[in-house]
Amino acid sequence: MTVNKTKEANKLTAAIEGRVDTTTAPVLENELKESLDGVENLVLDFKEVEYISSAGLRVLLSVQKIMNRQGEMKVTNVSEDIMEIFEVTGFSDILTIA
Repeated sequence: MTVNKTKEANKLTAAIEGRVDTTTAPVLENELKESLDGVENLVLDFKEVEYISSAGLRVLLSVQKIMNRQGEMKVTNVSEDIMEIFEVTGFSDILTIA
């Protein structure tokens, strides 16, 4: 998994590639949390995400809680497979998916 971050003023875009699973979720969490100071608009680009496990969902929930206090978070370019996971787990009701 790789995370390519782009910051413009108070907006952070994180393009995630690969699998977000038990092994990579802690890396994603660290990458995101260390970059959130002063961020009011977080965009997670899931265009290249192949799979997300429960560990990855936990990271999204954790980051969403932070962003609820300081701004907003959107998940974009979600594939049908990932969207199905979001719907089955109820995350489609929690996350802003664009």
